[in-house]
Amino acid sequence: MEPVNLHGDEWDRTNDREGWRSRQLSVAQRLGAEKLGATLYELAPGQRNFPYHWHNALEEMGIVLHGEPTLREPSGERRLVPGDVVVFRCGEDGAHQLRNDTDEPVRVLMVSSKADIEAVVYPDSDKIGVMARGIGGGDPVRILVQGTPSVGYYDGEE
Repeated sequence: MEPVNLHGDEWDRTNDREGWRSRQLSVAQRLGAEKLGATLYELAPGQRNFPYHWHNALEEMGIVLHGEPTLREPSGERRLVPGDVVVFRCGEDGAHQLRNDTDEPVRVLMVSSKADIEAVVYPDSDKIGVMARGIGGGDPVRILVQGTPSVGYYDGEE
């Protein structure tokens, strides 16, 4: 298998939504990783790569390769520099968001564990996202809800 160069200019996806503009390279997928996730993000100036969130099943690590992103976490905000490595544990204490407040692109490699089922909490927008592997290895099933929807355990079963 060919190596992936984190300083190259090959991308799998782009997000052109204002405020969230980024380019992504699915590093782990390209390398055939089975138990690790890894995505390279390049954030344009003034952009973020994901809403403020925390995971219930995945632990993540961010490695700054280029530029100086701003990290938002429960204890506040701080500027990171190339070579900085940060970890985001499961639960509220691991909440995080990266933002590019500079005039040059920022590159961050996000490495994570993998899980068959994951629930992600987005406290700013009162949302919860649940993801599960698809049947037979198919595309993942994703559900995103906002607010506090609730039904009884036996509702709809009669």
